[in-house]
Amino acid sequence: MLQIEDIIEKNGSDFELSKLFKAYINEYKTSLPELFEKTQGKDFLVRHTKKLDSIISMMYKTVLRRVFGNYIPMRNSIPIAIIALGSYGREQLCIHSDIDLLIVYEKVDGFNSQLIIEKLFYLALDSGLKLGHRVHEISDLFGASNEDITIRTSLMESRFITGSNFAWHTATKELNKIRLHNQKEFILAKIEEAQIRRKKYPNSMQPNIKESVGGLRDSNLIFWVAQTIYGITSLKDLTGVVYSEDEYRDYRIALELLFRVRSALHLIAGKQEDRLLLEHIPQVSRMLGFNNQQKMATKVLEAQWRISNFTQIFVKKMVRVFISDISYVRKFRKNRICRGIYALDNRLFASYNLEIQPINSLLEILVSLPDNFHHFDAGFLNQLTYTKISHPLNLKTYSLLKELLKKQHMYCFLKLFYDAGILHHLFLNFKKVLHMPQFDGYHQYPVDIHSIKCVQALESIKEPFIQSLYDEFNDDEKLLLKIVTLFHDTGKGRKQDHSEVGAKLIVPFMKKLKIKDELIERAITLVKQHVTMSSVAFKQNIHNEKVLYKFMSSVKDVKNLKLLYVLTYADINGVGDDVYNNFSSKLLRDLYNSALEVAQNFGRITDATKRMNIEKRVQKVPEFLELPKPLQKKLLRVESNLFFFKHTPLDIIKIAKKANNTKEYAYSIHTKSSLSIEIYRKIPLNIGYLLATLSHLDVASMEIFTLFDGVKYFKIEFIHNVSGNEAIELEEIVKNAFDMSLHVELKNVNISKDEINIDCEHSLTHAELAVNTQNQRGLLAYIMDCFEQLHINIVTAKIHSTKHRVRDSFLMEKQNVICNNVEKIYQLLTKGK
Repeated sequence: MLQIEDIIEKNGSDFELSKLFKAYINEYKTSLPELFEKTQGKDFLVRHTKKLDSIISMMYKTVLRRVFGNYIPMRNSIPIAIIALGSYGREQLCIHSDIDLLIVYEKVDGFNSQLIIEKLFYLALDSGLKLGHRVHEISDLFGASNEDITIRTSLMESRFITGSNFAWHTATKELNKIRLHNQKEFILAKIEEAQIRRKKYPNSMQPNIKESVGGLRDSNLIFWVAQTIYGITSLKDLTGVVYSEDEYRDYRIALELLFRVRSALHLIAGKQEDRLLLEHIPQVSRMLGFNNQQKMATKVLEAQWRISNFTQIFVKKMVRVFISDISYVRKFRKNRICRGIYALDNRLFASYNLEIQPINSLLEILVSLPDNFHHFDAGFLNQLTYTKISHPLNLKTYSLLKELLKKQHMYCFLKLFYDAGILHHLFLNFKKVLHMPQFDGYHQYPVDIHSIKCVQALESIKEPFIQSLYDEFNDDEKLLLKIVTLFHDTGKGRKQDHSEVGAKLIVPFMKKLKIKDELIERAITLVKQHVTMSSVAFKQNIHNEKVLYKFMSSVKDVKNLKLLYVLTYADINGVGDDVYNNFSSKLLRDLYNSALEVAQNFGRITDATKRMNIEKRVQKVPEFLELPKPLQKKLLRVESNLFFFKHTPLDIIKIAKKANNTKEYAYSIHTKSSLSIEIYRKIPLNIGYLLATLSHLDVASMEIFTLFDGVKYFKIEFIHNVSGNEAIELEEIVKNAFDMSLHVELKNVNISKDEINIDCEHSLTHAELAVNTQNQRGLLAYIMDCFEQLHINIVTAKIHSTKHRVRDSFLMEKQNVICNNVEKIYQLLTKGK
């Protein structure tokens, strides 16, 4: 303050003042990590808030000195009040959040209030404070609050910082007037706003600490509702009135953890970052004193569940009486199921005045509901949250759970049990995987939510062929499949393989449900093999008979194959949005069809026999008979068996016709659902250039076949699509790929020798090279460039990548250059490492 006085006394510039404040603020910011080590949670946020209060107060005092010189009037006589809003007003301001200010004033002769306010804002902004601000004459506050719900919400969280106490007192009268105005309309609008937000930011493996379900916004919502109805300044004021001390304590513990995590994220990122990204988890864990990253992530997910549960139940408890309508009372009476329980408008309600019912009574109500009931009011959630569940579960409970599992929409009940915190009490297998994170870069949800999402996918199959398979199952088989879908990942978190553990865990539950032994055996097989079908489809050559026979030896029979296919569909769809796509669908369908053919042949069929059978089917197609005789012979002499295995008869004929018409080269680009490029060429193709130029797109699969008359066929399918200018540029890129002089500087790709496997015994005619390495931009282009240098003829490529890893396999014509030069291949791919 002495330095400020010195500048003012010497009539220094505004720039000098802002520079001084900026240096002071930056020095304070550098001390925040040290402060965070000493104190965390709400206490850290309060200290940070108070520090900013002192800075803003000092700025205000400085402005007054500049305006009035040595004759500053009494602060209460200057008709200005500076007020904190939003998280700043709640004393929950995070490090890089906006500092929301409201400055109110009254027009009083002799004071140029607007000049003072303007100078304060310029000083704050020039000093580097990240301000969000509103300026209102006190008499205008009520009108401004009615313009926008966001303005009204922010005004509810007002806290006096400095200025005139008289102005603040007058403002609080207006603020109370705002609180009492159209309360019902405001509360309903905030609840609707929250519902939209919760759909936009669902539970996930990388939760948004502020916006996600159970995040800080949910805690804000319950405060806004309580403040509107009761006029309280702290939720603690309602303990013993709306909720018990224990309920509030558990909620506050959860909220405290979110405060700590969010502050740590801001410190780590050096900016406003509210998402608990996977890459931040190790550092956040260390800063919060957790030795185990998984435990920290589990605690965060559990805290968000706790806040969501508390908010859902007690917001509705406060609101229900406040917004009740006499007409609804009559409707509820007409739709009463039993005392205190009502079914109305596809929603189940329970009175908060109803004593907590036994679990079996509540399950009986759920069993009795028609299939169109998908929604449950917070009153019923309250019943399930606080019902007593004794262990071991009695036979009646298991019987009711079995009936629920038979219902068409079990997903909504499972979600209800999760929200109530009783999923692991009713299904004991979930005890170890409750709120368990999955750090594999693949799953978008923790284990429990993933399992529930899988059941939702099973009950709403969108692929007609898979739906037709599901419809063939009898009721017992559908029940079996639903249980397996729910329990398939409950073996996670142990040292042993989770599929093996899960298979053991599912048996006692199914026996309690009195499922037949034959179905239990199928369940064991399905849980053990629940990742096998996707693993084989995405990572192996599904047209190799050895792969197919090994796959079917694990699956055992055709019924299990069909059940596993539907289970795999549900499992992948439960991973997250857009994970199941056209490519995964096609690969799984191809594997299913090939495995079905193998399963229905009691003796081993050879590739030659299979090729012969396909040729016979091709020769019977009318389109084949229309081909010229020479072309028919050329087509049937195509050397690659895989070409026939991978394509339908009509596709084989179509490709042959295009190849026959190819002079130098031809290509087609398809962008209907996802990008694919087909190329026919007699002249050389610069495949390394093409893939390197398109390395920003993820390749899903690649086919390369030698046909006839020197024509080679390429088909490259990408996971993503292109549009607009990029689609136009693609034409030019493909044309340029026939210029062998073009070269694109390849990315710096790193592959180690132990990440490469060369199998020269794959078959009599083909060798296989597999790469399992870190996902890197330009990896495929680099590998193909190496193959070009070695003159290796690639027949087909299987591309499988996740966020962190790739597992690519390449089938190559078995030439001496491959199997006699294995070390040379290793050396080139690994750059001699």
